[in-house]
Amino acid sequence: MSPHEMRERIAETSPRPRARITGVVYLFYFLTAISAETFVGHGRLALYDSVTLIGDAFYIAVTLLFYFMFKPVNRGLSLLAALLSLMGCAKEILGLFHIAPYKFPTLVFFGPYCLLIGYLIFRSAFLPRILGVLMMFAGLGWLIFMLPLASPLSSYLKVLGFLAEASLMLWLMVMGVNEQRWQEQACAAGG
Repeated sequence: MSPHEMRERIAETSPRPRARITGVVYLFYFLTAISAETFVGHGRLALYDSVTLIGDAFYIAVTLLFYFMFKPVNRGLSLLAALLSLMGCAKEILGLFHIAPYKFPTLVFFGPYCLLIGYLIFRSAFLPRILGVLMMFAGLGWLIFMLPLASPLSSYLKVLGFLAEASLMLWLMVMGVNEQRWQEQACAAGG
C-alpha cells in the first residue's frame, strides 16, 4: 500500500476509532518506556537502547496521530506541537547513538509539546477540558523539572506528567472523541 493510499484510508476512518487507535499506540509507548526503565534498566545498555528506540517509534506515531486529531482545532498549533515532539524524539534517538549535536534535556521540546497539546484539547469541542488542563500542567511541570531548584519537586512533577498523559491515553482508549463535535470542527476548519 502506497503512503498516499494509506493517508486516504486513515482519512476515511471515523474519528472515534482513530482516537482509540491513538490511545492504544500511546499505551504501547507507556509500556515500552516503563519496561525500559523498570525491567531492563541502564545496566543492559544494548537492550535498554533497543526498547527505548521502540518506545520512541511509538511516540512518533502518537505525535502524528495527535497532529491529525487536533488539526481541525488549530492547524498551525497542531503542526508546531508535532514539530516540537518530533524534534524531541530525534534528539532522544540521536542521543541513544551518542551523536546528538547538543547536550540539553529533551524536555525542552516535550514541555512545550504537552502545553500545546493541552491547549488544543482545551480548545477542542471533542475532548473533556480537564484533560487539556492536566496536559498543560504537565507541560509546565516538565519545564519546571529542568530548573536546578526543582530537585525537591521532581517526584511530584513526574507523577503529574504521568497522571496527565495516562489520563489522556485512557480516555482515548475507552471513550475516543465526540465524533459529532470533531466533524463539526473539521468542517468549520475546512477539512
